[in-house]
Amino acid sequence: QVQLVESGGGLVQAGGSLRLSCAASGLTFRLYAMGWFCQAPGKEREFVAAITGSGGSIYYADSVKGRFTISRDNAKNTVYLQMNSLKPEDTAVYYCAADRWVGAVREGADDYNYWGQGTQVTVSS
Repeated sequence: QVQLVESGGGLVQAGGSLRLSCAASGLTFRLYAMGWFCQAPGKEREFVAAITGSGGSIYYADSVKGRFTISRDNAKNTVYLQMNSLKPEDTAVYYCAADRWVGAVREGADDYNYWGQGTQVTVSS
């Protein structure tokens, strides 16, 4: 079965950095676009970033442009989210997700077929 396992979350001070990883198994990783989403308490799940199967197209939410970088290593079946200049409002559970539409970078959570369990990111002020 498909598994997506996030890691790398934690507690960091404002202005700090974290690197999230998402290791995929049970699917042909290069044939899936990948996305990162976040969900803060009491809020809807929000789009953060997405990358096509080849890594050739990338899309970010306006709130993270210039601070976060999504990348992938198809040889390792892993997608990453480098998070710099973190703000308290970035505090949330971060989820990775896989989209069968390999050539698209999509914002809608409903477009994604598989989800990880999430990793907590807490940014203190």
